[in-house]
Parts: sequence; structure tokens; C-alpha cells
Amino acid sequence: MRRSGAAVAVAGALIAVGGVVAFPGTSSAATSPSPFSVPGRGATVPFTEIEAEAAVTNGEQIGPDRVYTRLPSEASGRRAVRLDAPGEYVEFTLPKPANAMTVRYSVPDNAAGTGITAPVDLRINGTKLKDLQFTSRYGWFYGGYPFGNTPGDKPHHFYDETRTMFGSTLAAGTKVRIQVASTAVAPWFVVDLADFELVPDAIPRPAGSLSVDDFGADRNGTSDSTAAFQAAVDAGRAQGKEVYIPSGTYTLWDHVVVDGVTLRGAGPWYSVLTGRHPTQRNRAVGVYGKYVSGGGYTGGIRPHEAGGPSRGVTLRDFAIIGDITERVDDDQVNAIGGAMTNSVADNLWIQHTKVGAWMDGPMDGFTLRNSRILDQTADGVNFHTGVTNSTVTNTFVRNTGDDGLAMWPDRMANVNNSFTFNTVVAPILANNIVTYGGRDMKITDNVVSDTVTNGGGIHVANRYPGVNSGQGTAVAGTITVARNTLIRAGNSDYNWNFGVGAIWFDALNEPVNATINVTDTDIVDSSYEAIQFIEGSTQTVNFSNVNVDGTGTYMIQAQAAAKATFTNVRAAHIGAGVAIHNCVGTGFAPTYGSGNSGWSLSSTVCTGQWPAPNYIYEGGGPSPSPSPSASPSTSPSPSPSPTACAPGSGDLARGKAVTATSSTQSYVAANAVDGDAGTYWESANNAFPQSITVDLCAVTPVQRVVLKLPPSTAWATRTQTLAILGSVDGANYSTLSASAGRTFDPATGNTVTIPLTSADVRHVRVTVTGNTGWPAGQLSAFEVYGAAGTPSPSPSASPSASPSASPGPLPTGNLAAGKAISATSHADVYVAGNAADGNASTYWESAGNAFPQTLTVDLGAPVTVGRVVLKLPPSAAWATRTQTLAILGSVDGTNYSTLSASAGRTFNPATGNTVTVTVPAGARRYLRLNVTGNTGWPAAQISEFEAYAS
Repeated sequence: MRRSGAAVAVAGALIAVGGVVAFPGTSSAATSPSPFSVPGRGATVPFTEIEAEAAVTNGEQIGPDRVYTRLPSEASGRRAVRLDAPGEYVEFTLPKPANAMTVRYSVPDNAAGTGITAPVDLRINGTKLKDLQFTSRYGWFYGGYPFGNTPGDKPHHFYDETRTMFGSTLAAGTKVRIQVASTAVAPWFVVDLADFELVPDAIPRPAGSLSVDDFGADRNGTSDSTAAFQAAVDAGRAQGKEVYIPSGTYTLWDHVVVDGVTLRGAGPWYSVLTGRHPTQRNRAVGVYGKYVSGGGYTGGIRPHEAGGPSRGVTLRDFAIIGDITERVDDDQVNAIGGAMTNSVADNLWIQHTKVGAWMDGPMDGFTLRNSRILDQTADGVNFHTGVTNSTVTNTFVRNTGDDGLAMWPDRMANVNNSFTFNTVVAPILANNIVTYGGRDMKITDNVVSDTVTNGGGIHVANRYPGVNSGQGTAVAGTITVARNTLIRAGNSDYNWNFGVGAIWFDALNEPVNATINVTDTDIVDSSYEAIQFIEGSTQTVNFSNVNVDGTGTYMIQAQAAAKATFTNVRAAHIGAGVAIHNCVGTGFAPTYGSGNSGWSLSSTVCTGQWPAPNYIYEGGGPSPSPSPSASPSTSPSPSPSPTACAPGSGDLARGKAVTATSSTQSYVAANAVDGDAGTYWESANNAFPQSITVDLCAVTPVQRVVLKLPPSTAWATRTQTLAILGSVDGANYSTLSASAGRTFDPATGNTVTIPLTSADVRHVRVTVTGNTGWPAGQLSAFEVYGAAGTPSPSPSASPSASPSASPGPLPTGNLAAGKAISATSHADVYVAGNAADGNASTYWESAGNAFPQTLTVDLGAPVTVGRVVLKLPPSAAWATRTQTLAILGSVDGTNYSTLSASAGRTFNPATGNTVTVTVPAGARRYLRLNVTGNTGWPAAQISEFEAYAS
């Protein structure tokens, strides 16, 4: 985040006493999980990532190493591959078709600190396709904050990224090689990873829209198009029309100011905004809302920038790739800025600017979603001063120069903002995600990894100027930190000279007095301690259902007074061998609740010295990437082989296949596992008993079920009589908790927690026989939690004796109706369950711009299937569209074969928006649609997925 002179002085005052920090060596234990290996958390990204160290190479692996200023410390997973001779290479094998790639790399700086640019070969199956240009212009900073470009001490920010399209779609199994041709310009090249994706076709100009080209914009980028863009968006607002950016690269020497208009492109791989003023270096490409006088921005405001906030802005489907090579905090050279109320930024690619989105409030109702923010000199996003009810969601952030995602209510309160379902990797300074002050904030369902220095994975603090209770900007209300996964988070602070926690709390400005709930969270392979309290006093932090697996030092480092509760907190592989470092005595007041394991309050020391990290984490997660073997493997079938399902961690039921005996209207079973307590399942009325069943996808230990109703006080207290049952095979159930009245009270969050008789099951069922508040079964959340550690493997596919297809008559009707159904992703309320609910007007829609996507139905047992019928809503409002899709089948849910090859299937409302596909008759339990394109919308869409015997 931005630091003023006062903040720098504060930071200087934080240099701590105590022993000198000990750095880890270059060896480490097993690899910890990839940020893309956590089901149900983090951003849904359109690419497949392969780490260089998991590819085929004749170069040298560097790392693992987490020491700031060393090259591997900033690499994803703390490992990379160095190439320093002609002919050395890294070769990736495509796990699925791709037409584009992004490579993360490093090359050395030059003596002047201005960087070098050196070519490497891009080879496809051994044949050179083109040169890629690797540059150090945007990296290599030196010294202390705010850093400089002149070579000196503390070099850092080593890596950059370049993207390219192949010109055609390469098949799965294709070899893509980065190879050194010469070391004349750069003596070495380090390759960290490659992201491969299938970029959809360019989005055509919408009917009735204005084009920036019509106003004189130059799509070849040879001249400044700022004035043309400004004229276009002003006309769009005046005429109520969208403004379209065609495919091309447009040079802007200043930011464009938008208000009440949609600015959209052909897609972030096609429509690119770039540029910087050649003499006024504080002016550069960007799209800004209007500033609010007296708000977060305190610099000079030009007439066309005044009168904010802007309202009703939509920015979508383009890239802003800047040319910022240094950090000057006062320069307004951010990709998105100003103030935007009730506005959306969607599907943007943001790279090489100072901050991806620095939003200066007051403003309300801003959403940034489905985007990529890469290679910034400062923050990825900062909600600065009076930003309320705003969100960053489903966004991928990597290689920021400061906090990945931040909120800072400088002088005006930030209220009810959220960072959800994001993946934040390798911030070079500070935290992956942080709220400095703020009331009722939500940090949920994210994955963060590889913090580099002076920060942690998640941070809650009363720090930085303007954060205090007198102005209403301090941490207040309820701060929700839920369902996050932190991997290799936290690191050493080069000012303090001790480790920073993966999750840490700081009350520098004044005591933190709020309810901070850290729940259903996994803290894996932390670089130093997992949890830290420092400066002032903090109360109350409630840790519940938290799994700490692997720390470099302690589980808890208490350097300041704190009140905290710990319930169902499990710990393993604590590097220091002692759980708690506490030199504040009774000032640290933990409450040790039930269900904790692997640590105790008596495991406490106060040494005054900070031990060297000791990495003893045993891994246990999948490889950091789809590690292709050195040999090409014999059988990559044309359709991508689905990975075996794993129950995961945290809430094991989140996003899993779920079914119910009945549902009412849109209150379908899937609402109970979508992570949103505001949506709910409701059974048919006056028809007890009713049940809802979740398939965890493999046998796993379960110990606790949490049931919820919407937290609104409109839901009066009610008691539902219910039992919890479990099953290994989905047919034979045993009772895990006997039928009893369970009271849901909004005063206590409308939540019921039920401990279970410990059991290994795959299917968990709630059977409801009564409800005092409504004559139906009702649940907004059906959560299942298990024991720490890797779940037991799925049993062999045979669910008892051989599934001999008895010679009786073929089954009749829609075999998929009401069955368990799951998808790789869904958008908003358009969940997978809609495709099996018998209502053609409700539908499933996948995440946008993220093909391929799959939809899988479990028929419950192997059964003869000879025909699949697919539908979209019959309304004429659903214009004709063609979806490219294949149909696959499986007996065991792991090994799939193609039943109908990928082809365009046209849905036409004139013929009922229905597609019928005949497949070879045979017994299958699982049917899967693999959708790779849609001409009507950049997502997969199905309202009914029906299966018939003939």
C-alpha cells in the first residue's frame, strides 16, 4: 500500500529488539501444495499452470529458498530453473489444448539499473516458432522503501511475465520449449513457470455501440489516443451507448475519466491499452472515475476529473499493460483509479502499472471480478478512504510490489467490503491480503501463497495514518476471515529482524477491539509462525476449525497482549518443537476450547531469541502443477483426463454433489453447499420426512456437521427435528447422531453444530422429520468437517459385488432427474443443481471466460444410457447459440471414456432450445459434459442435463 512520509517514520520506529534473525538454508522438506490445488477456494482461472521445476529440463533447479534478496525466494513455490548456456531449455508438455501461454521469468539487470532485453527461442515439438523477449526493465529494485532502480543492496522484484499466442491451437501432449539460443545479451535466464490457456475468439462489436476508432483512436499504437478515448466515453455517456475497443494496441499518455458508461473490449488478449507520457512521467495509461473533493485523493484535480464519484461504470474485456518501471507513490499511474460507485470492472488483464486498482473514496458498491493483476510496482488493489460495500472476487494476483489486496480507511470509514475467492501469489513486499482498520470486513474463500518479506498471508491491523476509532476508521464490528488457505505464507521482516506470521494482528495505532472470527482455515508450511500478535493489544480473535500443518518456527508468537479463543484447532509439524512463544505473560490470554489437538498451552517458551526456521512439513498435497513426466506418457486421450476427486480440507461439503428428496421452487439442494448462508434449500411442504444428502466424493473421516439457516432476524427461532446419517456406498446408512430437536436461533447466528460419532464415510445425510417454524426441511448451509490429515483414499470403484446389469427391462424416464450433480465452477446463483431439477427455466452457468468447463451427474449406480438430452431455457430471449461440447461416461467417477466426441451443438429457441445426442448404449454411473465454447455467452450454460436408457 502507499506509505506517506509519516508512515515511513512509523515503520522506522518498529525495528524490534531481540536476537538477530536466523535465515533458513537452501534445503527444505517436501513441496507444499500449489495455490491451484485447493478445491472450492481461490480464483477460478482460465489457465493451467506448470512449474518449471516440474517440467523437463537440462538446466539447474534453484531453490527451495525463502531468504529475501535471493532469486528462488520470489519464485512460485520457492523453486525455479536456471538456464545459462546455449541449448539449455525447459520443456512443458501440454496437459490440455492451448493457443496461448504466459511465462514467468527473470533475467539480470544491467549496471545502470535500466534493465536488459534478451531473446529466447519458443519451440513447438522441437521446431522454433518465434523469439520471446525476456526483459528486466520492470524488475530489479534496490535498497529500502520506497526503493530505487540504481543497483545496490537488497536487490529484489526479480521476476516478470510475458505472454504470447501460438497462432493455432496446440493439442494436448504438445511439447512447448523455452530454449536459450545465446548468452551474448543475458548470461543467464531463470524460468519460474508457464501458464497455458485456450483463449476464446475476439468478442465482436456489440450492436448499437460506439467504437473508439470512430473518434480517431489509433489501434496500431503509433500515436496518443487519450483524447479519442475521452471523446468516445463522453459520447457514450451522453447517448446511453456502450463504447467498444476493437482488437489492437492503443497508446494512452494519460488516464481516461469515465462516468455512467460501459467501456468494453474484444477480450484481454485482443484489446490492449498501454503507454506513458514521454515527458510528464506522472501521466500514463489508466481508466479512472471522478475524484471526490476532500476524499482519498488529496492531489490536484483537473476539471474533467472533478465531481465524483462516477456512477454506473462498467469496464470489461480488455487489458491495461503499462510501462511503469519505478515506484513514485504520488504519481497517478494506476490502471484503475478515482472513485466509482455502483460500478463493475470485469475480465481485465492489468500489468506493469503502479497499482492495479487504487480506489480513492468515498464510494460505494464497486466490484472488481474475474481479472488478472500482475507485475505491479506497488499494491494489486487498495480500497482507500471511505470505500463501502465493495468487493474483489475471483481475481488472480501475482508479483505485486506491495500488498496484494488491501483496504485502508484513511480518515473515512471503510465498511462491509469483501475479498472473496481470490488467489494472491508472491507479493514482493507486505501482505497477500490485509485490512488496515475497517468495520465488518470479509476475507473469505481465498488462497494465498509465497509471501516474500515484511508481511503475512492475511493481516488485520490498526496501522497506518488515519486509522483510529476517533474517526471511525479502526478495526470494528465483526471481521470474518473464513475458509482461506495460506501456503508458505509469512516471512522475515528486514526491519524487525524476526518472522511475521502467516496470519497476524497488529494494534500499533490503538488497541483492536472487535470480533475477529478466523474459521475453517488451513495454514500450511508457514515460513515462520502461523499466528502472530504484535504491538498494542488485540481482542477478541476466535479461531475455530483451523488446521496448522507445518511452521518454520512456532504455532503462535505472542509479542503483545491478546485475547483469543481456540476451538478445533489442530497443529502438526511445528518447526520450533514448541507451540507458543510468549514473552508477555498473562497479557496473552488464550481460551483453550474443545477439539484442539497437536498442541497445548503448556507448550510455551520465552527465549528472547528467534530460532532459525526448521521446515519439517511433510507435504501430502498434490504436486504444485500437473507435472508431466519426462517421457510423453502413452495415453493422453484427446479429452482431458479428469483428476480424481479429493474431499479436500475445511468444509468438506462445499461445492460437492448434493441431492434432496424434494425442493420447493428455486430453493434447491445445491444452495446448501454453495458457501452462501443467504441462499437455502427448502423441501416440499407438509411432506415429512425429508432428507438432504451430500457426496464427499471419497471416503473420509468426519467428526462434525454444522447446519445453518440465513442469519437474518427475519428468520425467527425454530427447532428442526433431525438426524445425521452416514454411508460408505450411498446405499447402506448408519446413524451418526440420533434424531433430536435442533434449535436455530438468529441471536446466535442461526447455526447448529453437531459432534458426530467419528466415522469414515463418503455420503452424509440429514433427515428432517419436523420444523416448528415452517412445514418443511430448511437449510442454508450443510457443512461437514473431518479430522486433520489426508483423507483415506477412495475405495475401489466396485460398490459391492460386480455391478452386473441385471437382465430386467431398461429403466424409464430421465435417469438424471434429481441426482447428484457437480460442476467445475458456477456463476452467481446459477449452480449445477439447476441442471437436474426438472425445471427448464432454471439453469447452470459456469464461470465466464474460463473454458473448458464440465458438468457431471452421478446416476447413483451403473445404469444403461443410450441418449442424452440437453436444454436451455425455452424463452425466445435466449437467442440461438452453439456450444461446443463432448459427452463422456464413467463407471467409477475416475476413468472416463468419450461417448460423443466434441462438436458444436446448436440450441435454437425455435425448436425448444433442446439438443438430443445419441450415445452408444452401455452401463454408466457418471455422465459428464465437457464444454469448450459457446457462441452466445463466454461460459457453459445448461438448464437441463437429461439421460435416458434409449
